[in-house]
Order: sequence, then C-alpha cells, then structure tokens
Amino acid sequence: MVENAPARLLAEFVGTFALIFIGAGAIMTTADWTNGGTLIGIAAAHGFVIAVMVSALGHVSGGHFNPAVTTALLVTKRIKPVEWAAYVVTQLAGGAVAALALSVIYTTQIKNATELGTPSIGGDYSTGQALLVEGILTFFLVFTVFAVAVDGRGSFKIVAGLPIGFVIFFDILMGGPLTGGAMNPARWFGPALVQGNWANGWVYIVGPVVGGAIAALLYELIVLRRNDGSAVEDEATA
Repeated sequence: MVENAPARLLAEFVGTFALIFIGAGAIMTTADWTNGGTLIGIAAAHGFVIAVMVSALGHVSGGHFNPAVTTALLVTKRIKPVEWAAYVVTQLAGGAVAALALSVIYTTQIKNATELGTPSIGGDYSTGQALLVEGILTFFLVFTVFAVAVDGRGSFKIVAGLPIGFVIFFDILMGGPLTGGAMNPARWFGPALVQGNWANGWVYIVGPVVGGAIAALLYELIVLRRNDGSAVEDEATA
C-alpha cells in the first residue's frame, strides 16, 4: 500500500487535473499556434500552473503530476512499484477528467479545431524528430526535478516549483510548434482519450519516459555519487 495514500493520490490527481485543464484549456482558448504571443501565453500557462501546483502540493505527494517523473523515480529506486502504479493511474485519471471537463466547457467547433488540446506533431516533422524532441525536453525537466526537488543539497528545494515551471515554460517555447511540448504522457493521454485522437501516441509515451529515465540515472549515478562511489545525502520526492 502507498503510505498516506488518500492524501498523496488526491494531490497527484489535483495537480495533474490542473495541468491539463489550464494547459490544454489555454490552447483551446487561443486556438492559434501561429502567433508568437499565443505561444508565449500557452507556455506560460503550463509553466505557471506547474510552478503553483508543485509549490502547493509537493510536500504532500512529491508533486510529480507526470508519469515520466514517477517512472524516473522508479528506475532510481526512490519509490516502490506499487507506489509507481498508484501514482501513474491517478495521474492518467486526473488528465482524463480534466479533458472531460474541457469537453463540456468548450464548443464543438473549438474542440475539433484544437483536438481538445491534444499534443500533435507539426506537419514538417517526422515521428523520429518528434520522439527526439520530446525526449530531450523531458530530459531537461527531470534533470531539473532531481536537482531542485530530489537532491537534498539543492539551494532551491523550498521553492522547487519555480525552476520546474520555468523549464516547462522554455521547453514549450521551443517544442510547442514541433510536438506540442507535452513532456508528460498524462498531458497527452487525457485529451487523446476524450477526443478519440490516438495519432502518434507512442511518441508521447516513449519520448518522455526514456528521456526522463536517462536524466534520472545520470543525476543519480554521477551527480549524487561521491568519488568513493557512496551516495551523497539526499531526499526523495515521494
């Protein structure tokens, strides 16, 4: 069983719900990726909501809100498999309920025009390029999570949500027009499930999970190890 499961899983549900509701909702509200100001606004919406949710709920659940982050903690043995499963199911459920709420709020025309905010690959890019983009963007995200929220020596742990939100902001500025800048299987899954758009779904699972796992292992095995091979004093987020 997950220790203090109700509180932790509620926190993960609320945080993931907020990310999809605000992030995908911002896309649906603006309904236009071609304007630079719009891209900045969408990136800011995603970054701000994560900064707030991690700061508000990080002390409860660790503030993952992302199966890629939870998987990164699993591969570094910072959470148990049963915790991983409970977190991931809850995150996916939060994303799906948020997408369902958006489906009720917005008109059919906007839903169809934006595919309910489902991340998608830009017309000039291949699935291989999209996979690489999602992997690299998630690498930056998870590496930052480990630096500010996992590593006990970090200077910014008490305000970890701020740098994590900044990473999401600048990642979307680069990757938004290419892949949607999801960095999060739940961010893709919720809108895809409700809208029924499963196109290139594997890209939004494999890219973030692999990119995040590589970042976690590099930080764990290199940054969190002393010269004698022993682990430095650190804290897990979950």
